[in-house]
Amino acid sequence: MSDTTTRGPRIILEDEAGTDRVEARPPAVLAPAREPRTGPSTLSFLAAGIGVLVLGLSTVESGIFVADAFARHAALGWLTLAVAAAGYGLVGWGLWREAKGLIALNAVDAARAAFTRGDVAAARSLTLAWASDVPAAAPHLAAMRNAPDVASLRALLESGPLATLAAESRTLGWRAGVQAGAATLVAPSPAWDALFVGWRAVRLVRQVAVLHGLRPGFLATMKLLRRAAFDAAAVATTEVAVDLATSTLATHPWAKLVIGDAATGAVAIRRLIRLAAVTAEECRIVARD
Repeated sequence: MSDTTTRGPRIILEDEAGTDRVEARPPAVLAPAREPRTGPSTLSFLAAGIGVLVLGLSTVESGIFVADAFARHAALGWLTLAVAAAGYGLVGWGLWREAKGLIALNAVDAARAAFTRGDVAAARSLTLAWASDVPAAAPHLAAMRNAPDVASLRALLESGPLATLAAESRTLGWRAGVQAGAATLVAPSPAWDALFVGWRAVRLVRQVAVLHGLRPGFLATMKLLRRAAFDAAAVATTEVAVDLATSTLATHPWAKLVIGDAATGAVAIRRLIRLAAVTAEECRIVARD
């Protein structure tokens, strides 16, 4: 007859558990490895093709329309041409702003690479170009020009403009978080909460980027959001535990009876503060060691 004695709860020692024990805890640090570069996607080519067709065919159609207007009357033709030129000028200016935002973001990546490989000439040149658009770096321009090596230039940046920018980014994150938290208290539905927090997150990314001398358009903002979302996953166990505790508090029925939507607002505040921090890390001209 088999032994069916019920055993009460007990402490399992390390020697008894062996090496195959499964523990319900997150790793100490989630892997921060970068995603491999895959190149332009099929969707990118499709979007580019559609854009070329829309702009190209509309330009041809506009040209025919302008020529027809000139055939009717010279004044009408010049008026039509002015309207078409203004419209396409605004489109071209928007495209140039998008390209400029991507170029500035790529320049930050190039400066990081120059610091990593120890190229003092390239690092100094890119740093001075970056500093010309950053008010916090203006007092340090002369010292940057005279920095003898990469280590001195890095130390100057870390102790000067980058420290200032990090503090200002934290302030922006707190401000955005408080606004999002307040919105959750007055929003009529969870859908409005999500809409406002999403809009505020995109605006926060743009604000932090502008603070670091970038002028991101839509594409550059989406690129920064993708990087920030990936980097935000690489957090320590403490961060995961705090988020888990806050989320549990926000969804627990008894907690909702006591504090209503305040816990949900706390989650939004914490997420936006962390988003500001990781966006600032992505906009830094010098990567952290």
